[in-house]
Order: sequence, then structure tokens, then C-alpha cells
Amino acid sequence: MRGSLLRMFSAAASSALCALPAAAQERSAVAAAELPPVTVAAEVEQHPKRLARKKPPKNAGARNHPTDARTDNSTEGGGTAGAAPAGTTALQPTSASAIRISGKEVNAVPFSRPGEALEAVPGLIVTQHSGEGKANQYFLRGFNLDHGTDLAISVDGMPVNMPTHGHGQGYADINFLIPELIQSIDVRKGPYFADQGDFASAGAVAIDYVNKLPHNIAELTFGSFGYGRALAATSNAVGAGTLLTAFEATKYDGPWQVPDDIRKLNGVLRYSQGTATDGLTLTAMAYSNGWNSTDQVAQRAIDQGLIDRLGTLNPTDGGTSSRFSLSGSWAQSGEYGQTNVRAYVVRSDLRLFNDFTYFLDNPVNGDQFSQLDRRSFGGIDARHAFDWRFAGLESQTRVGVQSRYDDIHVGLFKTEQRSWLSTVRDDRVQEGNVGLWTDTTTRWTDWLRTSAGIREDVFHGHVFSDTPQNSGNAQASMASPKAGLVLGPWYRTEFYANAGYGLHSNDIRGATITVDPNDKVTPLERVPLLVRSRGAELGIRTKPIEGLTSSLAVFVLDFDSELLFVGDAGTTEPSRPSRRVGIEWTNQYKPLPWLMVDLDVAQTHARFTDFDPAGSRIPGAPAWVASSAITLGGDTGWFGALKARYFGPRPLIEDNSVRSQSSLIFNARAGYRFDNGVRVQLDVLNLFNTQTNQIEYYYLSRLPGEPIEGVADRHVHPAEPLAVRLTVAAKF
Repeated sequence: MRGSLLRMFSAAASSALCALPAAAQERSAVAAAELPPVTVAAEVEQHPKRLARKKPPKNAGARNHPTDARTDNSTEGGGTAGAAPAGTTALQPTSASAIRISGKEVNAVPFSRPGEALEAVPGLIVTQHSGEGKANQYFLRGFNLDHGTDLAISVDGMPVNMPTHGHGQGYADINFLIPELIQSIDVRKGPYFADQGDFASAGAVAIDYVNKLPHNIAELTFGSFGYGRALAATSNAVGAGTLLTAFEATKYDGPWQVPDDIRKLNGVLRYSQGTATDGLTLTAMAYSNGWNSTDQVAQRAIDQGLIDRLGTLNPTDGGTSSRFSLSGSWAQSGEYGQTNVRAYVVRSDLRLFNDFTYFLDNPVNGDQFSQLDRRSFGGIDARHAFDWRFAGLESQTRVGVQSRYDDIHVGLFKTEQRSWLSTVRDDRVQEGNVGLWTDTTTRWTDWLRTSAGIREDVFHGHVFSDTPQNSGNAQASMASPKAGLVLGPWYRTEFYANAGYGLHSNDIRGATITVDPNDKVTPLERVPLLVRSRGAELGIRTKPIEGLTSSLAVFVLDFDSELLFVGDAGTTEPSRPSRRVGIEWTNQYKPLPWLMVDLDVAQTHARFTDFDPAGSRIPGAPAWVASSAITLGGDTGWFGALKARYFGPRPLIEDNSVRSQSSLIFNARAGYRFDNGVRVQLDVLNLFNTQTNQIEYYYLSRLPGEPIEGVADRHVHPAEPLAVRLTVAAKF
């Protein structure tokens, strides 16, 4: 393993440094969401009307801007505090849908699992169709993103999405996330940003941890269905810097007839020095999990009384997962601009046991299969930003390079009760990519600024398959231009226009395949390694009254090939070209220091664009999603929150003849903060005990005694019933 990690990290670092020796810039988590931080930004809050004004002062870009609808990073209970993430400046206005969400806001509302912390992102739905140790399923901008396809997620600059993954392309498991450590979540939607490449066409979500806690925290939570969680986090001065430590242990059975028996351990160790613009961090993370899973089940099995609504058709489904990482960041500012470098190395291991079709493929032993993904990967993200002036116009140019290398063991095996029966395929994959990018933002007048950039991505890899005909090399590259325009402010209002090209990668094994691995004979058609996306967005952001920030964005996004989740195979596969046209309305109102109201609504029209007798609807694509939250309370005394989430109906097949149900779920919180730092809170999840489904699919499966060709049916994973969780926390 040690040799593999060294080779991997060396390859990633050398490819990046050879491509651009002097290039270095702030971490990808936030920097792409910035306009020039020194001379280009505009302070809208100071100009309720369009008035003549002074030239923006130096370091104006370090301030918060009206496009940052959510920027409060103060501490709240088990929340977060600290300087901005290393290597960043304040989020700058780039598009109407770009937003920064503070850790305080994330932790102010109740959620049942770590992944649901991302539902703070306007328009994003996070669900689960299996055990709690598996990656969540994401929905955004009319996409069923499966476990992360086309939604680039990063934690402290480390990409979470996995290419050529055993369970699906772009698999993004954030069960290692500790929400109380979140400093901020930066969100950018659409393929308009030069420093975002693979998996980022629908959006990019960058999560940053704190460097320092204002207080050490200890927290215990107990709740329904065997839930228990312990968290301890401290930060102390060590030498010239700060040492942050955090440890989390979670146990959970869930409401299922076969308990999930979650056994999760999670830890973070970080050392930091300096500031966001001149400093460094070194972070180690470790995560381990094991679970049983109640996968989606055939609706007819529930209707016929074969199983309870919370039952399972295969009690041996489940899995194990682990993730270990080491990452570092370095930032330096000076006369020649701002330089930032991030590097990381990760070891991850996942073994899944699923059974989605029961006795369709194998009437004797059943259809359970095991998916293996064991990999080491490493990479580097280096970038540099500098200001310059020409003909009296102030501009900032950024240049960057990103490189990643994955050494993967990926396999698919037929099993019975978690025991091996046969091998479908067992592959070793070496896959790498390098992205070079640059963009320039110019302020033409005090009411007009533009940005233009381009990105070049090169992907390459080799597949060593147990079926020799499916071994081979694959390589592809794409150039993706980007552009943006901002008008205003007028009357505390700005207008935005963005357009750009993007891409997503396909599983590299699909680019080298020649025969079906099941029979080793049937010829199969290869898929392109890279698929083009194109998008545009028009929007407005305004502060019409004190305390209210509202934004409206209209977008279009085209794909040359859709990646669809295949329910009966438990993976993704390339499909037809598609188009999405939608609108997003985001609001945050803070009428009083102790009261906050959020309302987010999104509607998307999603269709395949080619003709096919099967139909034009995209399975799993939601037309409507909405959420609203009310949070109240101060630093001491009573506090509370109420959140509602609406997940609209979706077509389950292309002709729209079968549709999912919609769901509306409420979560509530009430608690008290004592003057001595003790906090007691009660969360009520699924407040009204709504009987609905987290996820639904429609495909063929076969129960014992049914026709050999199987039965087409809905397959559902119910939402958990009402649950309560009591937390006692202390600051020390």
C-alpha cells in the first residue's frame, strides 16, 4: 500500500508541477466563487440608490457582499467559528445562484443524517435508498444525481466524488462529515466556473472545516430506534499554531425489522498556522463504518402482506466502508498576488451487498451481488491570482492546475447471504486527469464587470480486466470556455448572466469494454470517456428591504448523454441527450437578530431531446422541490427551529405513465442554552409521522413463485417514522 500511495502522489504532483511550475492559487473550495478581491468588488449595501461613489478601496474584496445571502460564521451551540478557510477571500458575486452558507446556519436546523446537512443548499434534496452507511442519493436542478453524478462535492479541498466506482460513476459518500466542524459551504451551480471540471455541471458544493473552535465542545445524543452519538472536539494552541481534534462515535439501528446496526467511528486532527492568505494547514481524517441495509423493496410485497412496510426481502444486505486521508494547504500573499496550493492523499474501501431483483436472474440462489471499490488516490490543486490594470481598467487574472490520480481495485461478484458464488468482473484501473484553467475579471465601469475563462481537461487511464478483451487504454480531452457578466448595483439590486461549457466523465471501463463480462461473448459498444455539457443562466439578486435577500435564477442545461441510475443493476449507465430548463427562487429574511426565515423553491422542466418511442421524460427527475425553515433564539436562553421539505413527484419511466408520490416532511427543534455553556435540545424528525417514501423506482423483479420473466413494479424505500433525539452539550 505504501508504495502505491507514494507512486500515486508522486504522479499527481509531478504532472501538476510540470504542467504549470509556478501556478498556485487558493483552494478550489471557494476561490472559483470569487470576483477580484482587491479592486473589482462592489459594496451594494452602502448604496440603496444608484449614486456616484468612490473607487473601491484596497482589500474591498475581503468584505461580505450582497450576493452572499448567508455569511454569518459565528458560533452557535455545537456550531463553528474561526477564520475563513485557508487560502480564501470572501465569496464574491459571480452568479445569481452562487451562495455561501455558514456552519451556524447548517447546524441551526435538525437533520437525521450527515448528508442532510447539504439540504442547506437551496434546491438540493438528499435521500437514502439503502443502509445509512452508504452514500446518499442527491437531486438538484431536475437531476436524479444518483450518488453524486454531476454534483461535485469536496471537503476541505479534497474531492469526494469517485470516478470509475464500483457502485456508480461519481459516487460521493459524505458519511465521514462532522457537521459541527463546518465553517462554510460554498455553492455554485452550472458549468460557468473555470476552476470546476468533472462532475460539476449541475453544481459544485465545497465544504470547509474550521481551523479553530472558540470553545471546546462535548456532546451526547440519544434517540429513537437505538440512536446514540458522542462527539468531542477541542482546539488548543500548539507552538505558533492551533491543533484541532475531533472524535465522533455513532450507533443506530433504525426503525427497520432488520436493524441497520450502524457502527461508525470518525476522527479529525488538524494543525494550522497563520491566516487565510498567509498560512498553512495539515489535516488527517479517519472514518470507519459497518451496517446492515434495508434496500428498496417491491411495493407488491408490502401490498400482499409478504413483508411489513419497514421490512426487507433480503436480511443479509449491507456493507462496510472506510476512508483515511491526509491533506495540506499553503497560502501566501505578496506584491505579485495570492498563491495557494492544496494537496491530498486518500485511501478508501467500500464493500456493498445488495439485492434489488430477488430471484429474477438466479431463481435458485437469488440475485444478491457484491460491489467492491478499493482505491488510493491523490492530487494537487495549485493556483495564483494577480491584479493588473490596462487603459485605466482594473482586472484580476487567475491561473490554476488541478491533477488527480486514482489506483483502483473494482469488482462485481454474485453472492448469497454475503458468500461468494461467482465473479462477474474483477478489474484493476489506473486513472488520471489534469485540468489547466484561467479566467480574468474586468471592471469596465462602476456598474459593469465581466469574466471570461477557459479550462482544458485531459483524462487518461488503463484498465486491467479479468476478461482480457475488456482491458485497454482510454484517453480524451476537452476545452470548456466560460463567461459571466454582472450589472449593477441599482437600488440594492444586481443582474447576472452566465454561460459555459462543462463535462462529465464516464466509467473508464465503459470506454475499453468489448464483450459482456457476464458471458464473455456478447459484443458491447463502447461509450465515450468524456461527455459535453452546455449551460446558461440569467438572474437577479436584490435586498428590497432591510434584512431580506432574494434571488431569482433562470437556467438551461444540456447534456450530450444523460447518466441514469439503473435500479435493477444498482449502478449508472450512459443514456440519451437531455435538456433542463428551470427557475430557482431563494429567499432569506432576518427581521430581528434572533429570528431567521428561509424559503427556497425550484421548478425544472427535464426532457430527453432525441426521439424515442419509449418517451421523452427523464426517470427520477423532479419538477418541483421546495424548503422553508424558521430558526429563532440567541446566544443564551430558548431557541428553536422548524423546517419543511417538499420533494415533488417524478416520472419513473420515460412515457410518464408511472410516477412517484410527492413528500412533505417537517423536522422540529426546541432547546435551551444556559449561561454556563450547557445546551439541551430536543429534535423531532418527521414531526407529523408522515408515511411516505424517501425514494421510488420502477423496474422488473421477481418474488418466489412469480413468472420467470419477472414483474414490473414500483420499488420503494420508506421514510423513517417520527423519531426524537435528545442532545446534551457543553462548552469548556
